[in-house]
Amino acid sequence: MDRKTVESLFQHIGDITCLVVGDLMLDEYLWGKAERISPEAPVQVVDIVREELRLGGAGNVVNNLVALGAQVQVCSVVGDDDNGWSLIKEFNRRNVTIDAIFKDPERRTSRKTRVVAANQQIVRIDRESRDPISDKMEQQVCEWITGNISRFKVVLLSDYLKGVLTPRVVATIISAARSVGIPVLVDPKGDDYTRYHGATLLTPNRKEAETAARIPIRDNASLDQAARKIMETAGLDHLLITRSEEGMSLFLDSGAVHIPTVAREVFDVSGAGDTVLASLAIGIAAGMGTTEAARLANVAAGIAVGKLGTSTVSADEIISAVALVHSDSDSKIKNRDVLTATIATEKARGKRIVFTNGCFDLLHAGHVKYLQKARNLGDLLVLGLNSDASVRRLKGENRPLIGEEERAHILAALNCIDYVVIFDEDTPLELITALRPDILVKGGDYTPEGVVGKEVVEAYGGRVELVSFVDGKSTTNIIERVLERYS
Repeated sequence: MDRKTVESLFQHIGDITCLVVGDLMLDEYLWGKAERISPEAPVQVVDIVREELRLGGAGNVVNNLVALGAQVQVCSVVGDDDNGWSLIKEFNRRNVTIDAIFKDPERRTSRKTRVVAANQQIVRIDRESRDPISDKMEQQVCEWITGNISRFKVVLLSDYLKGVLTPRVVATIISAARSVGIPVLVDPKGDDYTRYHGATLLTPNRKEAETAARIPIRDNASLDQAARKIMETAGLDHLLITRSEEGMSLFLDSGAVHIPTVAREVFDVSGAGDTVLASLAIGIAAGMGTTEAARLANVAAGIAVGKLGTSTVSADEIISAVALVHSDSDSKIKNRDVLTATIATEKARGKRIVFTNGCFDLLHAGHVKYLQKARNLGDLLVLGLNSDASVRRLKGENRPLIGEEERAHILAALNCIDYVVIFDEDTPLELITALRPDILVKGGDYTPEGVVGKEVVEAYGGRVELVSFVDGKSTTNIIERVLERYS
């Protein structure tokens, strides 16, 4: 997984529609100072200085999806009480569709209150419903699921064993989703995973997997044994077991993939499972392979545990974290759609954009001098790089000598280049039209009339500049010298 892939994913994340079904609750945080002992009992006195309400339970999964930029609808049952209406208000603030949140006057909306002092939880107070939803509410949920499931690209089940995800509701969701080819991802609870039979993927942590499999996990062998038992009994396509400081283990039909954790200082693991479920679902819905989606979730989880409380992770945080794993050159290489948005932002800031293009096979001093001169004409230099297929069509089957990814990284390592984008067409006309550079640069061996994109650039007020090459420096000359000396 590289930065370019992740940037492209988040560029189109607004097209991903997610359905979250599960137990909703309010997370209340009371932040204060604990500087004295009560005279009434040997306990700390907490002076509250700030209060905060957050979406909890399945609501935190929704929160994570919204923070990443996806479209989200939630389906659940809450009480017709103050806490229930507070939940509705929080969803409305996030533009989350709520017409499938059913209110039951006989039910209590769950609320968990955490008292925090000096960045440590002092106590947690729970007020909640744990009974299964009524038959009437169960029927309403199942009917809505059956009638609406096809509108979504992925379904997430967030089970806290508070009564919304009854066996009938779960079976209805999985059956309806499978009938139209929609993946169902589950954050499970309890010791009986047969209730999730037929789901696409489950995301238990190590302790939950031990409980469900009834196998103590002590090493990779016992981990594999537990995973295979869960997959067999629950009829799963995939299983992802989160293992805290040991990272994650993804189990597929072809075997296990162990993904090491990203080293970070851990402040709070609460809510990290929700972050894993949300980011994993986004990756799968966007067309990533399951392994790549798991790697994305691993990065997101590493960010989440570095925050206090059930926190969300943003697309920018994930992109930045992925970039840290790779070299600086990787951060300059963009997909066309991502670069188009980036350049539009830079132009809005008043930056003058310079564009040039070429094959740049066997980079030499002539190339470097040319690119440095081009960069000096503006504020940012964008280089359109011919793909391997494009080079072959232009220069013959023996070219390029160096593949497109390697050429892109070599060029991106130059300080004079700000962005590199690979294009597959014979000419960069479509790329120039999308990027709308202020200055279009080509070599001195061209005439202005022969520059592809000249009419496009000049039509909106841009200009064409011709920059001379260094005499005697060319890839062809290098190839000829090599053949002469070593033939």
